[in-house]
Amino acid sequence: MKVVDHEDQMWFLFEYQGALFLDASCNHSFLGYTYMIELNEQELTAYESGGHRYLSELAHDIHYSAPIVKGSNSIYKGRDVTKQYSELVSAAVQQWREQRSGH
Repeated sequence: MKVVDHEDQMWFLFEYQGALFLDASCNHSFLGYTYMIELNEQELTAYESGGHRYLSELAHDIHYSAPIVKGSNSIYKGRDVTKQYSELVSAAVQQWREQRSGH
């Protein structure tokens, strides 16, 4: 797993085994969490044409759809892979931060 791109305090894009994953930072009132999805074909196509800006829009859509809220009709509900990849994500972010700081 490696960091491909990011928007500070909004999202990280990861690549793992040829797949891309967007880890969106979400906040609802006092609750803050991340919600990571594997990009599907439609999202990959949109990313190819829209790049960084598209990912910011997608992270915004995930956040405002409130996929973890009970009764949410979010189209992202059920796509969360955060727990499945949490250890790999933590290691990738740590390595990315070390590379950026020169340590």
